[in-house]
Amino acid sequence: MSLFSRVSLSLCALLGLPLWALAGSAPNIVYILADDLGYGDVKCFNPQGKIPTPHIDQLAAEGMRFTDAHSGSAVCSPTRYGLLTGRYAWRSRLQAGVLRPYDRTLISADQLTVPAFLGKHGYRTACIGKWHLGWEWPRVKDEPVFDQPIPGGPTARGFEYYFGTDVPNYPPYCFLENDRTIGIPSVPKPKSMYGNPGIMIPGWKLEPILPTLGAKAADYIAKRAAARERFFLYLPLTSPHTPIAVAKEWQGKSGLNAYADFVMETDWVVGQVLAAIKKAGLGDNTLVLFTSDNGCSTAADYPALLRKGHNPSGPYRGTKADIWEGGHRVPFIVRWPGVVQPGTTCQATICHTNLLATCAQILQAKLPAEAGPDSFSILPLLRGEKTDTASPHGTVHHSSTGMFAIRKGPWKLILGRGSGGWTKGGLDDERGQLYNLSDDPSESKNLYARQPTITTELTALLARYVTDGRSTPGPKLKNDRPINWDRTVAPQKPGTGSK
Repeated sequence: MSLFSRVSLSLCALLGLPLWALAGSAPNIVYILADDLGYGDVKCFNPQGKIPTPHIDQLAAEGMRFTDAHSGSAVCSPTRYGLLTGRYAWRSRLQAGVLRPYDRTLISADQLTVPAFLGKHGYRTACIGKWHLGWEWPRVKDEPVFDQPIPGGPTARGFEYYFGTDVPNYPPYCFLENDRTIGIPSVPKPKSMYGNPGIMIPGWKLEPILPTLGAKAADYIAKRAAARERFFLYLPLTSPHTPIAVAKEWQGKSGLNAYADFVMETDWVVGQVLAAIKKAGLGDNTLVLFTSDNGCSTAADYPALLRKGHNPSGPYRGTKADIWEGGHRVPFIVRWPGVVQPGTTCQATICHTNLLATCAQILQAKLPAEAGPDSFSILPLLRGEKTDTASPHGTVHHSSTGMFAIRKGPWKLILGRGSGGWTKGGLDDERGQLYNLSDDPSESKNLYARQPTITTELTALLARYVTDGRSTPGPKLKNDRPINWDRTVAPQKPGTGSK
């Protein structure tokens, strides 16, 4: 921490003011979202892990590490929806799975998003990376065309600027900027290239995607600093999700496998972004958040990694897509000099949906009653205020097939059998699952039949959250569609992704 930060922190503590109040402006906000990075893939969260992550570890040393943080879903699109809207995606039309290629926009035009909110408070806003929340693709004879503006994307949902690949394993295989493709995709993707069939830009390669996103982010930071403009940069990386496309200089670096190499390259890109913040002189008034959109995918080749002593899920059960902890418990780090004490750890249960309410409290602004219905501010936690490690409200988890769980204090109730995702096995005769995570973090002792009072209380709490259309205090709201949330009552047919 710089001398300025140390002096400012002491003065702010004396006056009872936040650092940004003394500086006269709210912080810049950089939110880095890795894709399919497991809790156990980051060294500072899993000391037994075998993948070096020095830049992310340094970020933790300079900030606060949350050990009980969760994505809003165990898969991609719904997590991104919740992060940007403060609303669980299972309240939308997407109640299982993810958006498919050329799906329509998931965020409705009248929903308040984090960038739209911050834009109203003087922030410049940019999304650089993977969107995966749909567009309104122009079509001719039901086929998408690429020589026209594309409505419904990031710049139609609150961002001033967008650059990315949308989804690296979906067509069209090209970069997009704002509401246009960069160039016109015109040739079929070769079968030898990873991803769904579709059209691409001639000569498209997968390996440059991640470094390009890092370079674009660094450039954006430098431009905002030069213009002395406050900004929000949402940086949803494409890694270490498939395609596992490792740049040449990182191939073989881990000594484990290609996935581990890609994690190391991801850490390097995070380092490039942090270096850009420092070079621009913005380190003292920039809030940096780093996390992952869900747990690690089985595409990482768990058996090969386990044989070499590395578990991407760390001590937790399950993988990406699962309702078990490995599906949605994620690394989460916050650095904010002068506000967050360096090298600290927080054990409170938090969720990605909390970003909107946190931004509102930082700016001392009131959200509309219908905005962020599942968003709670974590600013008191960042300030290090005394709090019980158990959140006063419940946190809802959701699997790829639409299975629900609710967490409150040490108790986690899963409303169904099995993982609700990709992991097989571990079934028993009980219809539901109840775990005390303080005693049993690996979810190996099902207490569903032995703790009927806890089961009843948590079931009622989840029922209220569903019925009220929100988990925060406020007027009741409507969900977009009916929700089948309790699979302990009778077998439910899983929903399907949007078409």
